[in-house]
Amino acid sequence: MSEDQRRSALVVGAGLAGLTAATGLTARGFDVTVLEARDRVGGRTRGIEAAPGTWVDAGAAYLGDQHTELAALLAESGLKTTPTTMLGASRFALRTGTPDGGEDEAATRDGRFPPLNAVALGDLFDRLAELTAAVRPQSPWLTPDAERLDALTAAEWADRHLSHPDARLFFPLFLGEMCAADPADISVLHLAFYLRSGGGLRYLNAFAGGAQQDRVDGGAHQLCERLAERLGDRVRLGEQVRAVHQDDRAVTARTDRGAYRADVAVVALPPLLADAIAYRPALPAPRAGGRSARGCAVKVHLVYPAPLWRDHGLSGWSVNARGPLLSTVDDSPAAGVGVLTGFVTGAEAHRFAALTARQQRAEALAQAARLFPMLPEPSGFHVTDWLNDPFSQGCYAALMGPGDWTRLGPTLTEPHRRVHWAGTETSTAYFGLMEGAIRSGHRVVAEILDRP
Repeated sequence: MSEDQRRSALVVGAGLAGLTAATGLTARGFDVTVLEARDRVGGRTRGIEAAPGTWVDAGAAYLGDQHTELAALLAESGLKTTPTTMLGASRFALRTGTPDGGEDEAATRDGRFPPLNAVALGDLFDRLAELTAAVRPQSPWLTPDAERLDALTAAEWADRHLSHPDARLFFPLFLGEMCAADPADISVLHLAFYLRSGGGLRYLNAFAGGAQQDRVDGGAHQLCERLAERLGDRVRLGEQVRAVHQDDRAVTARTDRGAYRADVAVVALPPLLADAIAYRPALPAPRAGGRSARGCAVKVHLVYPAPLWRDHGLSGWSVNARGPLLSTVDDSPAAGVGVLTGFVTGAEAHRFAALTARQQRAEALAQAARLFPMLPEPSGFHVTDWLNDPFSQGCYAALMGPGDWTRLGPTLTEPHRRVHWAGTETSTAYFGLMEGAIRSGHRVVAEILDRP
């Protein structure tokens, strides 16, 4: 094919989905330009240097053996994985305080099962498994009784079906850990779909043998950096796309710096950001609904000279009824410093994100001292607020609110003439995960190659 005959493509967004699409199209002879609003690549993957030469994941981090496309891309990029360490006992602070208003002492337990009523939690998980088994993962809007399930929020479902206080206490903590959602923000259909799409409740919730079994050695952000290196100057940073116009001959993306024209375009952005672009002609259906919400996640990293909790028989894992750190996990590298990662999710993420940096530090360190009193004050402290990140608008993924799946699901991946859609939210397999983002990039490449 001559230079004049080469097809061209614009890719909006340099996260995993966009860069997977861009490298795939480039390999098939397309002249590709990637437009990224940030001053970095990676999207919802991001690295933080916890100590000189030691990086941790401020964004997406974990993977398991079902994540085959991610594993293949890591191997192709020369990156390795390291196991997520979970040896030792867990800490739980699941009561809401003592009668005098003080804090309950955290309890230490073997394993990860919380010290709550086992029958009540068993009933909760049985009900969730029943919902998950009924959903149609490739087309959740066709699930039996989809209209009713999509109109009902997870909070309303819990009010109707969870009678035991321990189940009602644990449900929002579980939902925050799984998909960074407040129960009031998502529909029951989305909850069931998310669990099914990710491999099922047990797989998503597990470390060894599950979706959180491994991490990328040195940080998941490296994968996007390696992909961007292959693309070279095709990747243009600081180029926020404001408008996408198209006619019978081409599509044009407009940024504050200029206009870029190509045969096709891939918009690889979360739904709320994709909807913020001005399209001409207008989209036949929006990318987000009136009740679509941002994923409610803030990540906190506490850095220590070494993973000192292990010396006391602790895994670093904790689950807590009060925030800000609703859970913690040991994200220490294979050698060197110790890193406790705290997850602030759901409604607590909104509260915590509104605090000053000094207040955030004071609250997080005070809670860490209650959970792990043997630890010194951390040598490093980092907060990553995904909720208010202007170019992500939430993490792990967008939250599909009541009515979203039945109204918007059928057009989730349907091209708008020359505009195609990618991103983890367009993947009905491993929605919200790195694996879903990569699969969406592969899908959109195949779609474009099939265009006449």
